Amino acid sequence: MVREQYITTTPGTSLERPKNEYIYKIGIYGWRKRCLYLFVLLLLIILVVNFSLTIWILKVMWFSPTGMGHLRVTKEGLRLEGESEFLFPLYAKEIHSRVDSSLLLQSTHNVTVNARNSNGEVTGRLNVGPKMVEFHSQQFQINSKDGKPLFTVDENEVVIGTDKLRVTGPEGALFEHSVETPLVKAEAFKQLRLESPTRSLSMDAPRGINIKAQAGNIEALSQMDIKLHSSDGVLLLDAETVRLPKLPEGARGGSGISQGLYEICVCPDGKLYLSVAGVGSTCQEYSRVCQ
Repeated sequence: MVREQYITTTPGTSLERPKNEYIYKIGIYGWRKRCLYLFVLLLLIILVVNFSLTIWILKVMWFSPTGMGHLRVTKEGLRLEGESEFLFPLYAKEIHSRVDSSLLLQSTHNVTVNARNSNGEVTGRLNVGPKMVEFHSQQFQINSKDGKPLFTVDENEVVIGTDKLRVTGPEGALFEHSVETPLVKAEAFKQLRLESPTRSLSMDAPRGINIKAQAGNIEALSQMDIKLHSSDGVLLLDAETVRLPKLPEGARGGSGISQGLYEICVCPDGKLYLSVAGVGSTCQEYSRVCQ
């Protein structure tokens, strides 16, 4: 802009108009103006690039009013569809899968699930590793779908709440201490074997022991003695024939010496007793032992 100086005169007078000796220019000219335009153009380019990148990020990450990508925000919480990868610990109150699919937790090393109290202390831990599954807590319990406890473990005992416990291993089950159970039964068409390789085998019951084989034999083998003892009652052998094949037999002789042998006698009520063996039978039908 150019500012000029004017001098007013009265009519009838003639004065010589002075020359414009002083001219002031207001504005940005030259290289400053070019730098300003270049800077404005650069800002405009950056704005367009940022806007394009923002649109690209929103499109790639699948941002929507309900969430981002496979993540949806619902009234019940967060919902993830498909496979998701977490690089850091995940804190959640409840994790469950969809109704028509299963829940899969996968890791290259192990999967650890921790339960903490209000102070942040770990009260329960489940660690699934490549070789072992570990659980650290005061009690471990497995329930059925209707809430019935199937398997419970604590510091004092292990409780199996199923109606039937089946051991399918070829070597059976090994118990280092006593076992308390109402019934021990083998599978159909298979033998049941109770064995103690280096110690004795004892079966105790307050009201009796019932050993039953419906389609086979019952064998009791021992390196030492087999004792059948009833503290209050009788020992009943209910069979058509009772055989003792390996009892020693005495030789016939006229001397009447028993040679330290005894004869097993049976009372009319089925009671057994020993009698000193002789040349003939020494069993008496009405012995005082039978009375």
